[in-house]
Amino acid sequence: MASTDVEHTGGHADVIDTGWRREPADAPSARFGWFGSATKTFYGAAIFFAAFLLLMMIGNHTGHVEDLWLIAFAVGVLYFVVRGWWMNRGKWS
Repeated sequence: MASTDVEHTGGHADVIDTGWRREPADAPSARFGWFGSATKTFYGAAIFFAAFLLLMMIGNHTGHVEDLWLIAFAVGVLYFVVRGWWMNRGKWS
């Protein structure tokens, strides 16, 4: 039966130079090339979703309760976009 022990060599032997920085050999980016989140894509999708929510107010409904919910959700989505942008404004992307 195969052993389940992990071999640790120590030193720099278990570090892979990926070009950007030296990472441990068990880091996902060392095996797959890149990992992270596509922040600009998420922001763009959130802004599109908020605009879509606001555009759904145009319709044949007579009550305004639906409008208030749509506005509340759109403001919530935009809050997270602005908050994320504000928190990451000084970081290098």
